[in-house]
Amino acid sequence: MEHPSCILEELKQFVINDAPPTVYYIPDFISEQEETYLQQQVYKSPKPKWTQLSGRRLQNWGGLPHPKGMLAEKIPDWLQKYCEKISSLGAFGGKTANHILVNEYKPGEGIMPHEDGPLYYPTITTISLGSHTLLDFYTPVGSMQGDAPQTEENRFLFSLLVKPRSLLILQDDMYQRLLHGIRPCDQDTLTEKAVNLLAAGTQPGEILTRSTRISLTIRHVPNVMKAKLLLGRK
Repeated sequence: MEHPSCILEELKQFVINDAPPTVYYIPDFISEQEETYLQQQVYKSPKPKWTQLSGRRLQNWGGLPHPKGMLAEKIPDWLQKYCEKISSLGAFGGKTANHILVNEYKPGEGIMPHEDGPLYYPTITTISLGSHTLLDFYTPVGSMQGDAPQTEENRFLFSLLVKPRSLLILQDDMYQRLLHGIRPCDQDTLTEKAVNLLAAGTQPGEILTRSTRISLTIRHVPNVMKAKLLLGRK
């Protein structure tokens, strides 16, 4: 797998050194006006664009990633702008993001620990709108030493506090070796287990109440099919 090492020098100041390789956390990546505009665009999207899941609902833009290749769809300008902005940081090794997942998490909603897998270039980038969350990281099942039961609690390693308007970039071990998830709760009490509190401008002991959060997860799918090919047209 290619090594995503083309991140621009100016991003190095945003590395979270207390996490495994590699986390970049950029507070205030977008302005409050941009945040409001993006929230408006998400909620203006046609109703069929939403998919309801058990813990959240989402929109998929750019196509459906598939092992045989993603049939690419045009990304609307309001999202394309951020695909280009993040790609210009070198997040995808010189390639441009071509897929966005928009997730809506209401207070008390979360997502089970999971990995994003091999369909994507090995980098996740996420812009958060509307609310903070705590993103929790876990060792995969079966990777623990000894006889300890493989519970979620035992496999939990640390968290990242993700605030509204921030950009989070995960690469290397953070992408390929660890699982990430969001606990379904209404409030978060910050502890030392959140390894980027200083970068996020908070401190242990603070209690943060969640409101509705929209996450824009912006990625690059390397394997793309052209529609013309699929339809057999010249």
